[in-house]
Amino acid sequence: MKKTLLFCSGVSGSGKSHFIKNILPSGTFYNLKSATTRPMREGEKDGREYYFRDEVYFDTEKFATKLFVNEQFWKPGDKKWLYGVPEFEIYDHMGANFTYDVIQPRYVRQLMDWFVKKGLNKRYNFKTIWFLPLPDSQNIVKNRQNMPNDSKVRKENTCTLKDFENANLVPDFVLQLRPPFDWSLVSTGDGKILPNMPLSVLLFNWSQQADKPR
Repeated sequence: MKKTLLFCSGVSGSGKSHFIKNILPSGTFYNLKSATTRPMREGEKDGREYYFRDEVYFDTEKFATKLFVNEQFWKPGDKKWLYGVPEFEIYDHMGANFTYDVIQPRYVRQLMDWFVKKGLNKRYNFKTIWFLPLPDSQNIVKNRQNMPNDSKVRKENTCTLKDFENANLVPDFVLQLRPPFDWSLVSTGDGKILPNMPLSVLLFNWSQQADKPR
């Protein structure tokens, strides 16, 4: 049976991390960690949330994905905010079901293409969730703002239906978090609207179809 690579795509503050950590069935998915050059935030630990590395690391390590988040506004002397999933992170956990948390659909496409290039699509199915933004998403991310030109970068770092189309992707599921922590399955990728669909139904199906990680 094929494993699942579940892409969670949505703007900052849309609830992706909360969904992965608290809503998905415990022990069913391994969340792929990225390396990053951004500073470590309070409460974070190297190797747990991210691999915190310098820019040289991104020139020498092999990556499945590579993101230059503030490229549009970068100028010499600025710190580059780089993210990327090292290839070893995937190979070291091969055989597990994966989640990948990323904002822009073009990076979903980037990792999909890497899996296809390596022939791993024979071992993995791809599923994509589009997380709709919350009304107060901008307020949520204010506490995270510590990169150069942070507000401008986040404004350009979008996750819209057009972004999915540009990446030649159609989300399989559309979710929205309704306060305090009530998830609503808005629709499926074929456009079928599912008002008030209990998310537990979807999670039950995933837990039945996906083996526990090795």
